[in-house]
Amino acid sequence: MSLLTDVHLPAVNLASVSKSYSSAAGPVPVLRDVSVGFPARALTAVMGPSGSGKTTLLNCAAGLDKPDSGKVLLGDTDLAACDERQLTKVRRNRIGFVFQQFNLLPMLTAYENVALPLRLQGGRVKRARVMEALRQVGLEGKADRRSAQLSGGQQQRVAIARTLVAEPEMVFADEPTGSLDRRTGRQILELLRDTVDRAGRTVAMVTHDPAAAACADRVIFLSDGKVQGKLDHPTTDAVAHQLSLWER
Repeated sequence: MSLLTDVHLPAVNLASVSKSYSSAAGPVPVLRDVSVGFPARALTAVMGPSGSGKTTLLNCAAGLDKPDSGKVLLGDTDLAACDERQLTKVRRNRIGFVFQQFNLLPMLTAYENVALPLRLQGGRVKRARVMEALRQVGLEGKADRRSAQLSGGQQQRVAIARTLVAEPEMVFADEPTGSLDRRTGRQILELLRDTVDRAGRTVAMVTHDPAAAACADRVIFLSDGKVQGKLDHPTTDAVAHQLSLWER
């Protein structure tokens, strides 16, 4: 596991970020003046009860949602100040996503799904680069299989390969093991851990599972749209204890 120290500058930094959604009764606050950073070359888990703002925090940090106020800095780029064209370019070239439901295109093979980000970037797709990404997740032998022919765990590994092939600065994972069995989920967590330890990537992951969070370098706890605490070098028991405090 990588060493998390205060000298790690954040790859993404949120400063006084607030976000509300509209409802028939008026605006519903989801994030309330949140300031938090995701340290570079580390795996950060985000936890909290349902409705605490976890996914909204991830979406704002990734440029998928625009905050009502505050800054979202990816390096020197303030995503909150970017227009949609600029955000599309940033998401395509600098940010990777891993979702609970995989989001693979079913008509494409594993190879074609992994190659897709390179095609969207407009460059020539090098087969060796795509196959290396599949090799990293142990699926080089499944390159010609369509996603419907793969198990859930294999589809999630293809999704991770699709993220890694573009060499993003920052990887966001929203409940990446939520629809997988425990054994397969453990394999996915090991892959995410490996992207940090061996490839030097930065990963932020929303999870509800204390065992998954224990794979991280730091856990951020959200409740009622606010950061309620942080835990470095977490263990499963320590995470579960902290969750019990915030969920009371």
